[in-house]
Amino acid sequence: MADQGSFPVFILFGPTGSGKTALLEKLFTGFGCPAEVVSADSMQVYRGMNIGTAKPDAALLARLPHHLIDIRNPDEQFNAGDFVRLAAAACGDIAARGKFPVISGGTGFYLKSFISGLGEAPPSDPLVRRSLREELLQKGPGALFEELARLDPASAERIHANDLYRLLRALEVCRLSGRPLSSFAPGKGVRGGYRFVIAGLRRDRQDLYRRIELRCEDMFHRGLAAEAEELFRRGYTPRDPGLRAIGYREFFEPLPGEAGYGFNRDTEGVKALVKRNSRRYAKRQETFFASIPEAVWLPPEGTLDLFRGLLHTLLKSIP
Repeated sequence: MADQGSFPVFILFGPTGSGKTALLEKLFTGFGCPAEVVSADSMQVYRGMNIGTAKPDAALLARLPHHLIDIRNPDEQFNAGDFVRLAAAACGDIAARGKFPVISGGTGFYLKSFISGLGEAPPSDPLVRRSLREELLQKGPGALFEELARLDPASAERIHANDLYRLLRALEVCRLSGRPLSSFAPGKGVRGGYRFVIAGLRRDRQDLYRRIELRCEDMFHRGLAAEAEELFRRGYTPRDPGLRAIGYREFFEPLPGEAGYGFNRDTEGVKALVKRNSRRYAKRQETFFASIPEAVWLPPEGTLDLFRGLLHTLLKSIP
């Protein structure tokens, strides 16, 4: 339990494939507690990306409404600031209608930003951002990443060289402030208005990897390749924020020179890449989740009563 604010919020997180959706369904569709879920998944916000982001199906959405799903096109940006603002509004609306707000997902930075607050780094500057984009086109991401490694090695360690949005943002902060992004302290956050119970799912690593493999097989069986090809047909590429997602970017092959991208129809080869990248992502998620404050760590199976106990404790605090 954290802070004595105005209404309770349950936060559930875990790596990809850990069983978050299944647990929420068990907790809230037969628990007698009218809840609604705010998705903390950076890729479920994008339209047309259903299978590869493991969005809940229509039947579950009818029983357990979700927010912050299908609110952007794949070529539109969505960041932690957007999430904190929209999640706060959604939680307030859910509570005002007499229901229980639940935030669940695997994007650790979004969750930590909601719990502890966004940093005090300066806002984006259009002129600086335009200059950085021009440099990106002229020099390529490698040169800009080398600059970031010199100016802000701590940020360079946690930002992938191909994550262009975060790479440009980190350099933008360096140029605007003369300080590395990693030097900015967290902000005050939004927790003054909430009482949190924060729970994380933890599985044995090999069990998690087995589940990831099975889920990947199921996604391809349900038509992931066709879904990715439809996005390709509509003109989206990995240069767009949504198509950076694992399960989609692996289908795109850069063509020589400035010719753009082709579509990789080697389904088995793409599947192997998606499995590998998903395992690596899950490992990075687990590392980041360790920094989320005040979390209760539980295994997903055999602990339903413990989760219900946590929720009862939280709900009893409602004035």
